[in-house]
Amino acid sequence: MKKIIFILPLVLALFTMSCEDFLDVNTDPNNPVSVTPDLILPVGQVYTADYYQEDRGLNHLGNMIMYNWSESYGFSWYDDEFKYLVNTTFYARLFDKAYLQPLKLYQDLQKFGDEYAYYKAIGMIMKAYHFQILVDLYGDIPYFDALQRGTNATPVYDDAQAIYDDLVVQLTNAIAIIKAAADEATTIAVGADDVMFEGDMDKWIQFANTVKLRILVREYAVKPATYINDELAVIIAEGSGFITKDVMVQPGYMNEVNKQNPFWAELGWDVSGTVIMSNDATCATQYVLDYLTGIVDARRDRLYETPDDGHKGVEQGLEVGKEFSANLVSNIGPGILKGADMGANIFSLAECYFLQAEMALNNGFGGDPALFYAAGVTASFEYLDLTAAQAATYLAQTYANVGWANSPNKLEAIITQKWIATNGISAEQSWFDYTRTGYPLNLPLSAMADPLKGRPVRLAYPASEITGNTINLPEQPNAFTSKIFWAN
Repeated sequence: MKKIIFILPLVLALFTMSCEDFLDVNTDPNNPVSVTPDLILPVGQVYTADYYQEDRGLNHLGNMIMYNWSESYGFSWYDDEFKYLVNTTFYARLFDKAYLQPLKLYQDLQKFGDEYAYYKAIGMIMKAYHFQILVDLYGDIPYFDALQRGTNATPVYDDAQAIYDDLVVQLTNAIAIIKAAADEATTIAVGADDVMFEGDMDKWIQFANTVKLRILVREYAVKPATYINDELAVIIAEGSGFITKDVMVQPGYMNEVNKQNPFWAELGWDVSGTVIMSNDATCATQYVLDYLTGIVDARRDRLYETPDDGHKGVEQGLEVGKEFSANLVSNIGPGILKGADMGANIFSLAECYFLQAEMALNNGFGGDPALFYAAGVTASFEYLDLTAAQAATYLAQTYANVGWANSPNKLEAIITQKWIATNGISAEQSWFDYTRTGYPLNLPLSAMADPLKGRPVRLAYPASEITGNTINLPEQPNAFTSKIFWAN
């Protein structure tokens, strides 16, 4: 698999040289197809990893809004985050890059023939994965007429709930395509060019089911019970279940220039071993350290590094002195900054278990929610290179939102543990949960935020849409009061 990362710069350069027409698929013998799906797929997957884990990426945003990360003395990098300055430029790349990079390439996979059915199905699954995130960030977005390249530069905005409905359909269809293709002798297999599952189509089906479950959990409170139950029945009847490991993008990251894991490249060390400035700038909040210390949680020392004089955090937006310099505070820890060659996590096993726990709590789906809850906590410990035995010791404590039997509000326990489990990994998911449920309780606001506005519930449509798609752009919603449909 390590060879994949060596071909990426060449393929990316080719994409750049012909940004509009290079990937157009046609049958003109004088202009043959130059790039095949085995080259398109890994680049799209690396784009997905970058979108999630790079500087000012999705995970970064979630950690700031959910009060996991703060800023060391001497830096002023995160003022916009601490002020919740949600305007047309605030994390605008999350809209723009999604359409221009991963979604564009996953859509291009749809243009190939039926012999590439596996690739097309993977593209459908990854499109659903990305479009759900876009809906969760923005609400109504271009969807049905989007990704048409030169034929429609100004796609209309579609209703967020209608998009969710279609994503479920697309995931079901993708699974059907995979199963049908398995019986066709002409189907071209996917191999090491798939830098997520190495061509294991059973795992792709499990991933599709897991993305579908995330959708159904998110919208559970606003959809008819019959719809939810029918879709859950489809998952059960299909029979493959859900992911059984953390879902990683791994094209062969290594400690070489432009080949490091994107999260490591953002917050770790450069190839010479020199600490990246953003590593010094970024640290724990005192609130999250106190929370993890008060309950005796071994994950604390994996989520945040331990300074010589013990853990120390900084409350967001609070002006502090030299005693909170980078070498004296708890920066990002070794459990999530594992090395330049680490895989890029895009869906954690812990989250999958917590989704199952919540759905089981809602309607009994899959079995006992207590078992899924414990499995989620255990997966969180194991992701951080801790042990199942340590997780069991933690769960044996009699605190609410730790031990299941001692938690009177089971939903609060699930979402609170999910907040800890997604810390530093996929923290935007805990933001969506917070907007939907209000958990975890008593989460502070930044000292620089307007307490009358509170925490944002969505992002603003970016400046690129104001200038490029004005005719279809809806009225800019209030980022603090206009919730996504699943939270209303």
